[in-house]
Amino acid sequence: MAKVKTVYVCSKCGYETPKWMGKCPDCAAWNTFEETIVDNRSSSSSLKVSSTPRKPVQKLSEVTSSKSDRIITGINEFDRVMGGGIVKDSITIITARPGAGKSTLLLQVADSIAQKGKKVVYASGEESDSQIKNRADRILDEIHDNIWVVQETSMDNVIDVVKDIDPDLLIIDSIQTFTMEASLPARAGSPTQTMECANELLRIAKDSKRPRAVIIVGQMTKSDELAGLRALEHLVDTVLIIEADSDEQLRGLLSSKNRFGSTGEMGFFQMSEKGMVSIDNPSEFFMTKREGGEIVSGSTLTVIKEGSRAIITEIESLVSKTFTPYPTRIGETLGKDKLNTLISILEQRGSINLYDKNVIIKTTGGMRIREQAINLAVIMSIVSSVKQKGIDSNIAFIADVGLTGELKKVPSLESRVKELARMGFKKVYVPKDSFAKGTKFSGIEVVALKTLNEVIYNVYK
Repeated sequence: MAKVKTVYVCSKCGYETPKWMGKCPDCAAWNTFEETIVDNRSSSSSLKVSSTPRKPVQKLSEVTSSKSDRIITGINEFDRVMGGGIVKDSITIITARPGAGKSTLLLQVADSIAQKGKKVVYASGEESDSQIKNRADRILDEIHDNIWVVQETSMDNVIDVVKDIDPDLLIIDSIQTFTMEASLPARAGSPTQTMECANELLRIAKDSKRPRAVIIVGQMTKSDELAGLRALEHLVDTVLIIEADSDEQLRGLLSSKNRFGSTGEMGFFQMSEKGMVSIDNPSEFFMTKREGGEIVSGSTLTVIKEGSRAIITEIESLVSKTFTPYPTRIGETLGKDKLNTLISILEQRGSINLYDKNVIIKTTGGMRIREQAINLAVIMSIVSSVKQKGIDSNIAFIADVGLTGELKKVPSLESRVKELARMGFKKVYVPKDSFAKGTKFSGIEVVALKTLNEVIYNVYK
C-alpha cells in the first residue's frame, strides 16, 4: 500500500529536502521551498509490469514529419516567431510581465484560427467568462462561433471539455492556476501540480490519433523568468517571451526556444485599443520619415539584427551645455555604462570635448539596443548634435568602435547592407576589410574605413 509523505521542493532548481529550509543549498535561492505531497511506494511496486500499452516502434525514416503541418494564424509577426505558424501537435508556453499583453495576443490568435474553421478552447483560471468576453468585444470585430471559453481551475474538467468539443487549439491561461485531482492536496502553482498539468497537456498535444496544438500561459517571476521548475521549459516545444516596458506601446515577442523554427527570432507588435498590432515592416517603424530630404542634427541610422532579420534603426541624440559640476548622461534604450564608454572614446579618439555637455541618447520607437554594431552610429549621432550639422538620411553607419578608436567588424554585415539597399539607402560606412575581395552591392556605396577620425572627416569634409 502506498505511504504518503511530505517533502519540500525548491521552485527554482527542483532540489528536494524532507524539511523546510530558508535557503536552497543547491541554487542559493531564498524562500523558494514549497510543500509537496508524494507517494512513497514499496520497492515491490517497481517490479510490476506496466499496464500502459506500448506504442509501436518505427524506423526514423518512416516517421511522418509534422514540421510542415502548421496552422497559419495570419498574424504575420506571430507566425514568423513560431517558424511559419503553429505546428499541429506542438505545445507552446508564453510568458511576460503582468499587463504585457499575453491574454490579448492569445485571444487574437484564437480568433484568427477560429475564422479558418478550426475549433478553439480558451480555458482561464484567472479571469471570468465575462472578463474574457469584455476583452473580445473591445479588440475583435466579431466573435466567432468556433471559440469556446471555460472558466476553470481543474485540469481534469478541462480534459473533459477537450473530449466533448474536440478542439484544434487549446489555450491554458495560466498553468500556475490549475490543479489535477490526483496531485491533491498539493496547491495550485506548486511544482507537483504545475508539472502534472503540463505532462497531461503534453499527452493531449502529442496524441498520434488526434494531435492538437496547445498554448500555455506561464507566470513570470520578479527576476523576469518563467515561474516554476526549469523542467517546464524542457518539456514544451516553444518558449515565447513578450518584452515590454510599462510606459511603452512597443512589444517584442522573443522565441527563447523553438524546436520547429529559429531560436532567438523576434517579432514586433504595437499595443493599441484594438489589441496587439503586428509591425510587419520594422525598418519603417523604427526610423523617422522626413519629407523632401530634410536633414536633422543628432540623427543617424544603423542596422541591428533581431533573430534572422536585419532592421534599420534610428539613433537620436541631444547634446546641451551643463550648468552643474557633473554633466547628465542618459541612455533611454542604451545602458549607461555603454554610453559613458562611447563618450570617452569620442573625447579621446575623436578630439571632441564633452566634459561640460549633457548627452541624452534614445532610439526611435523605443527599440532596446543589445549589440555592438550600433556603436559607430551612436558616436556619429553625438558628433552631429555637437556640430549642429545633420547627416543625410540616406547614409547609415554599421561598426563597433574599439577603445583605440579603430572600427571593428560586426556579424552578419552583408545582410545588414542588403537591407539598407532594399530600403533605398545610398551610402553606408563600415569597417575596413569587412567583406571578401570582389564583394559588390547593387544600388548602395559601401565606404570602408579604419578609424573613427576617418569617418568624421569623411562625413564633414
